[in-house]
Amino acid sequence: MNHIRLQCVIPEVFVHLKANTSEIWNQEVLFSKGETYLIESASGTGKSSLCGFLYGFRNDYQGTIYFDNTDIKTISSKYWKEIQKRSLSILFQDLQLFSELTAWENVLLKNNLTKYRSLQEIDRFFQSLDIDDKKNEKTGRLSLGQQQKVALIRALCQPFDFILLDEPVSHTDQRNSLLMGELLFQEATRNGAGIIVTSIGKRLPLSYHKTLQL
Repeated sequence: MNHIRLQCVIPEVFVHLKANTSEIWNQEVLFSKGETYLIESASGTGKSSLCGFLYGFRNDYQGTIYFDNTDIKTISSKYWKEIQKRSLSILFQDLQLFSELTAWENVLLKNNLTKYRSLQEIDRFFQSLDIDDKKNEKTGRLSLGQQQKVALIRALCQPFDFILLDEPVSHTDQRNSLLMGELLFQEATRNGAGIIVTSIGKRLPLSYHKTLQL
């Protein structure tokens, strides 16, 4: 997948709103592989909805979203699974970690499905994010910032053309945000992948090709 294109997309719940100052809703928007995008928004403007639309979890929108030249509403559930396994990764705002499993076990659940990373690579990720000593802790006992790091590692345990990150550093300090940004940039560059980050205030520190106001 080389491009994600939005053509006059708007959540159905926003259709009847008269004012539209968004640079995404009801606009023509192109995300290109290999580039980095920041989507800034206020709470309640549809940031997580957008991520849900792009990841195929929701389709309650008007307009058209294309992956290259394919309208994503025409994609079968079987093909969506392949896209989510090989072309599109995501770090959810609510993280979707299993609190009763350790950080290491949460990551291996994903990697056992994709067979993408070696155990040595995963171990290196934990070290680079300074949570090597938390691998065997249940994620429910970790701070939210530490959980965000675990979720990032999990998101990197697959190939991807684009990676979506919904408020990925909302609970981390500047130093740890920098660590996350460095790791993400390295791995996205290795994949030649596009990065789409959302924020309602705290930015993941990256060099963005374009910033859009939602």
